[in-house]
Amino acid sequence: MNDQELTKQLTVLLSEHRDLDAAIAALTESGSSDQLQIARLKKRKLRLKDQISAIEDQLVPDIIA
Repeated sequence: MNDQELTKQLTVLLSEHRDLDAAIAALTESGSSDQLQIARLKKRKLRLKDQISAIEDQLVPDIIA
C-alpha cells in the first residue's frame, strides 16, 4: 500500500475507534446491564488501536539517532 491508501485507511479506523468510544460511553452511562456487549466493544476498540498503531508505524519511519 502507498502512503495515500494508508492515510485513508487510518482515517477510517480512527473514525470507527471514536464511534466505538462513544458507544461504550453511552452504554455505560445508561446503566446497561449488558456487560458482554460492552466487553466485546472494548475488545474491538483495542484491536482497532493496534491496527492504527501499525499503520502509523508504516507512515512514520523510525529514525535511529
